[in-house]
Amino acid sequence: MVTYLEIFILAVVQGITEWLPISSSGHLVITQKALGLNLPLIYSVTLHVGTLIVILTVFRKDIVKIIKALTKADFKTEEGKLALYIAAGSIPIAIFGFTLYDFLKSLFSSLPAVGTALLITGTILFVSEKRKGNKKINTKNTLIIGLAQAFTIIPGISRSGITVATGLLQKIDKTAAFKYSFLLAIPAIIGATIFEAKELTTATIDIAPLLLGATVSMIVGYISLKLLQKIVMNEKFHLFSYYCWTVGTAILIFTLIQ
Repeated sequence: MVTYLEIFILAVVQGITEWLPISSSGHLVITQKALGLNLPLIYSVTLHVGTLIVILTVFRKDIVKIIKALTKADFKTEEGKLALYIAAGSIPIAIFGFTLYDFLKSLFSSLPAVGTALLITGTILFVSEKRKGNKKINTKNTLIIGLAQAFTIIPGISRSGITVATGLLQKIDKTAAFKYSFLLAIPAIIGATIFEAKELTTATIDIAPLLLGATVSMIVGYISLKLLQKIVMNEKFHLFSYYCWTVGTAILIFTLIQ
C-alpha cells in the first residue's frame, strides 16, 4: 500500500521532471526503485493528469484559438494549420504505444533501460544546441517531431527534451519549437490516460493518494514549465545534457555492481 508521503515524493519528482528535459518516466522508475515500490501504471497516469492541467492552463489562449479554428474548419489560419500539425504529429506515438504496449510496459521496471535512454537524451540535447534558426513549422517538421515523440514512451527518453531538441535540430524558431512541443503533448497525455484507465476496474485503488499526486504534480509542474520556458529562450537547453549523462552513467554503474 502506497503511503501519502511516498505519493507526495513521486508527485514532486513528476512535477519537476515532466517539463525539464530529464525524463519524468525515467525518474519515476528510479524513485520507485529507491522507495521499493511497484505501483500500478494508473498512479503514473494520474501524476501526468496533474501536469496536463498545467499545459491547458499555460497555453489556454492558444488552445482556445485552435478550437475556434476547428469549429470553423478553417485550416488556412496559423491556428488551423497548427491543429493539423498536432494531429499529424500525434500519429506516430499512437501507433508506437498501441503496438508495443507490453514491451514498453516491461521497460518501466528496467534500470539499465532507463540509464541507457538518459545517455541518449543527453546526447540529443547537447547536439541540438549547435543548431539555431528561425524557420516556421511545416508538415515535414511535425512528422519528424512526432516520430521523435513516439520514442519518448521509453522511460529515460525525455518527451520535452527530445521534441524541443528535434525542432531546434531542424532550425525551427525556438519559440515555435517550444510551443509546438507542449501542445503536441496534450493528445499524447490524454491518450495515455484513457488507455491506462482500465486499471481502475482491475485493481482496488485508493482515490485520495491519486488526488494528492495530481494536485502536487500540477503545482510543481507549473513552476518547472515556466522555468523551462526561460531556459529555452536563454539558449541554455543543452546544459541538461550533463545531468542526463551523469545520472545515466551512475545508473548503469549501479546495475553492474549489483
